Amino acid sequence: MISKTLLETAGNRLVTVDRSARLIAAAQAFDHAQTRLIVVLGAGGAVVGVVSRTDIVSRISRCTGCSCTEAVETAMTADVKTCAPSESVEEVWTRMKQTGFMHMPVIDFARRPLGVLAARDILEALLDEREHEESVLMDYVMGIGYR
Repeated sequence: MISKTLLETAGNRLVTVDRSARLIAAAQAFDHAQTRLIVVLGAGGAVVGVVSRTDIVSRISRCTGCSCTEAVETAMTADVKTCAPSESVEEVWTRMKQTGFMHMPVIDFARRPLGVLAARDILEALLDEREHEESVLMDYVMGIGYR
């Protein structure tokens, strides 16, 4: 299960735009230093896609005339890999490795976004788990707390 701390971190990183928002609005949302991925919302606030800086730059670099007023949905990735709070950190990490995505939206049962997890968050959580297991094992071997 994804820890409360990880969910809070992911929630702080969440930036959303409506699918009909203009590319310029999405580009401005990247002004926040932590933003690496913007979650695109459809009807009812459900996740319908994601858009990265690369997606925005690629699309805007081809602008001619009024094409920069295109909706975000023209540049978004619709095949979104997501995770749920009930999944283990190991499951999320496995999916990130398989897909090659460094960021993954966390969604609820109605596909509404709760946050965006970064691979760094997951790796830190896995490292903390391993260090704790090592400490408990070392205490056991040394007989600390078992007398």
